[in-house]
Amino acid sequence: MLEQLFSMQNKVCVVTGGSRGLGFYMAKAFLGAGAKRVYITARKADACQAAALELQAFGDCVALPGDISSMDEVVALAATLKEREESIDVLVNNAGRGWLESFENFPEMGWDKVMDLNVKSPFFLTRELTPLLANGSTAESTASVINIGSVAGICGETDTLSYAPSKSAIHQVTRNLSAVLAAQHIRVNAIAPGRFFTAMTEYVGKEQYELECASIPLKRWGEEKDIAGLAIMLASTAGGFITGQIIPVDGGTTVVR
Repeated sequence: MLEQLFSMQNKVCVVTGGSRGLGFYMAKAFLGAGAKRVYITARKADACQAAALELQAFGDCVALPGDISSMDEVVALAATLKEREESIDVLVNNAGRGWLESFENFPEMGWDKVMDLNVKSPFFLTRELTPLLANGSTAESTASVINIGSVAGICGETDTLSYAPSKSAIHQVTRNLSAVLAAQHIRVNAIAPGRFFTAMTEYVGKEQYELECASIPLKRWGEEKDIAGLAIMLASTAGGFITGQIIPVDGGTTVVR
């Protein structure tokens, strides 16, 4: 029974920002759980191709490079997927970015670029791919959209002036789309990660890392298995009655902040 609950057998998945970090971890997890095929996107073509080649050790992974912060690229990605697949089962809107700058010097570009990629692109990519998501879904076998939010969108943040609002926004987009798409048997949820080892946290030095670990109830940052398990649950039969939820995976950060 457990194998069936958490199986990704025969599922076609799309993971944006899948060349590294959380996106790579989730793509790997889906393949390891038996996914039929996983498509990954990334802005840098070389990195996307290299990641797909590495992931092919676990199953069928296809690189679709592109900058989905552009609406033209969102439409182009959806068109490519429609040419390749009759339906898809899982869409993970993971591609995102931040912008570190002081309040006094924060540029308009730093607001727009973060909002475009973190909020606008997931909304419109989900809309463009809704026909594929709905095509193979039923009440017993739903399609799954997983948006990647953040604990920064739940807790107060002062050093991520556009990133935190963008993650609050994608949390609300998740709730809205879950209601809009439920009739088509498409579930929409969000994962709100706390601190993980990714390219976006490479700037954190040893001293800051140790201070952060001390402030987290479970006393560590997140690891690959932590995001992988939750993503598989939300994408598989195990999560079949879960929609419209924002699920922190944060070691307890939101409990104490």
